[in-house]
Amino acid sequence: MEIGKKIAENLDKGDIIAIKGVLGAGKTCLVKGIGEFFGIDDITSPTYTIVSEHEAQIKGESLAFYHIDAYRLSGDDDFSSMGGEEYLYSDALTVVEWSERISGLLPPHTLTIEIEITGENSRTIHINREKP
Repeated sequence: MEIGKKIAENLDKGDIIAIKGVLGAGKTCLVKGIGEFFGIDDITSPTYTIVSEHEAQIKGESLAFYHIDAYRLSGDDDFSSMGGEEYLYSDALTVVEWSERISGLLPPHTLTIEIEITGENSRTIHINREKP
């Protein structure tokens, strides 16, 4: 959660965070840390709810915070058919777990975070932002 808070310090409205990692890697824990930084304390794993919408305080402004879990999606077309691109192209802060399932739709400026399990209590986290 602390790493999520540190990442959140550098986020702004309209940012998209794509999180990758195997089951149990800590994706939702990272999202909880990001959410907590923005005053959200009710983030849970949305596996059965594809999109959870929260209200966040980002630099003194109240904005939507979308938490998307793409685990149950079959790909880009599945996400597009539910209007998913509207979440990716808004002023909201959007965090996507299992982002590799909709990778073809993610904008070039997406912040990608990959969590790798390196031991029972250790993780390696890779962070990359491609500039448009």
